[in-house]
Amino acid sequence: MAEQRGIFGCRGIDISFGGRPILRQVALHVDNREVLGLVGPNGAGKTSLFEVLCGRYTPSAGNVWMDSEDITGLSVHDRARKGLARTYQSPVVPSAMTAAEVFRAARFSHRPYLTRFDAEWGCHLAHFHVRWDTPAGALDTFDRRKLLLACLLMRRPTVLLLDEPASGLINSEIDELDLVIRRLVDEYAIGAILIEHRLELLSAIADRTVVLDLGEVIATGTPRQVFDDPRVLAAYFEEPAHA
Repeated sequence: MAEQRGIFGCRGIDISFGGRPILRQVALHVDNREVLGLVGPNGAGKTSLFEVLCGRYTPSAGNVWMDSEDITGLSVHDRARKGLARTYQSPVVPSAMTAAEVFRAARFSHRPYLTRFDAEWGCHLAHFHVRWDTPAGALDTFDRRKLLLACLLMRRPTVLLLDEPASGLINSEIDELDLVIRRLVDEYAIGAILIEHRLELLSAIADRTVVLDLGEVIATGTPRQVFDDPRVLAAYFEEPAHA
């Protein structure tokens, strides 16, 4: 079994649905101030792995840890209280509430409550600068993502799971997102695991990258190393592995 490393990770993860293996012996880890990219073709098992990491799915084998503690048996809420935060592909917000009401609910969701200055700094780092009386449902996709990131910072997270945060964004917004994620990771000493299909985004922001294909890890290394790996090229472009 893989050695436990980093502030958060998993090892030996197996999970099946209806007798069909979805993940097989998956292991990864992330450390403070590190962005780990998680990539793979459609159906590789990326989102299923996130569901295991956040506690929504229970693996048939393997374990998940945070700060050297085995958290495999903890619920989604208990993992969140320990500092695990997640975003989803679709930035869903309470449309009937204002931006201020959404943020206030996140800020006072559980103790210890952060100060107003902490909240202002979190919004600054997330580049969230809109009128607070704006209905959350009226925000565009990028501002919704910024609002949700700022809300997560009110939990004092140690690990962020980001599921395709660039989905629905244009190129200039993706460039800004690069900066936002990198600053959040550095400022708060967060470890981030990022699912993303856009290899150019991962090349710009990820320190390391793990590639899944058919539920198995087929490559790990820097973005440049894995994107030049014949097995990765075969998985993405159906090229022969010896090409």
